[in-house]
Amino acid sequence: MNLQPQNDKPRNRLSSLARLSTWVVTFACFYLVYTRTQAAAAVDGMTVLGYLRFFFESASWSLWLLLMIPYSLFFFLVDSHATWRVIRWFNSSAVRFSDILPIRASAYILSLLNEQVGKGAMSLYLLRRHQIPGWQAVSSMILLAVVEVYQLLLFSALGVFLYFDLVVSASSMLPLASILLWVYGIALVYLPLHLSYFSGRLFKESGFRDKPIFHALRQARWLDYVLILLCKAPNLLMAIVVYTLALQLFSVDVRFEQMLVFLPVIFIAAALPLPFHAGALLLWTVLFPEYPEVGVFSLVMHTFFVTFNACIGLVFLPVANRELFLDGLSSTEPK
Repeated sequence: MNLQPQNDKPRNRLSSLARLSTWVVTFACFYLVYTRTQAAAAVDGMTVLGYLRFFFESASWSLWLLLMIPYSLFFFLVDSHATWRVIRWFNSSAVRFSDILPIRASAYILSLLNEQVGKGAMSLYLLRRHQIPGWQAVSSMILLAVVEVYQLLLFSALGVFLYFDLVVSASSMLPLASILLWVYGIALVYLPLHLSYFSGRLFKESGFRDKPIFHALRQARWLDYVLILLCKAPNLLMAIVVYTLALQLFSVDVRFEQMLVFLPVIFIAAALPLPFHAGALLLWTVLFPEYPEVGVFSLVMHTFFVTFNACIGLVFLPVANRELFLDGLSSTEPK
């Protein structure tokens, strides 16, 4: 006897179809990167594996590690500081920066599986240690995500404005200039509507914004968005510098202004719900068609970055476990 509710069947089918679609798109991205790399290798009379081996053997790996390790540590500190600021402003002023470091680092371990799981661990920590309601904590994570998206859009728009000719020259495979201008236009129109709605000035009778998950969005004003962006901006600026230097270590002729234009766009593509950041992988080869091997380079960069961050998390894991499961439990017990 089938006890599954009938209305769950269409939902399960849609979920399965969505998962299948993401893997199909991912496979297509990898296939396109492979074919372009194969074509470049054939020009030099090499196989794909030989071509990639030559590319990676020519790099100075010791200098690359000296570049990537400080960058990962820098990212962790800036990321933790921005997270702490948002939680302190919109959830609890009692939370200290030192409180955030262990759980933010440990969340990187869970983020290897799923970024949302890592954010869920942050919310659980805030509930157990500081009695911050779960949905209110999640609302701060949503606010951070909104600022992250607009940060990428802002920096890429600045790069496009300053170096529009680079975008035009990279638009041979995709109408990149038109796509970006449409994206910037939509984001520019949406932002004032977003601020007006959650501040209560737009659609005043709407109760949707009163849900606990929008707690931080209701409290945040335009200046708060600017301040959060300023807290997070050093990470993106440092990423632009690091990727420029790293590509030069791999003998890829790239300039800082190219990274200013393209890297924020690549990071937006990396946020697409595709396994292995396939969207970013393909976009690298689109933006640098003369260097199709940079797609694999991006995988190496991303894999090292998330793995090293997870190692930072392992260092802090004993402290995070104690605060989350031992001290956190005792703090929630009735007096």
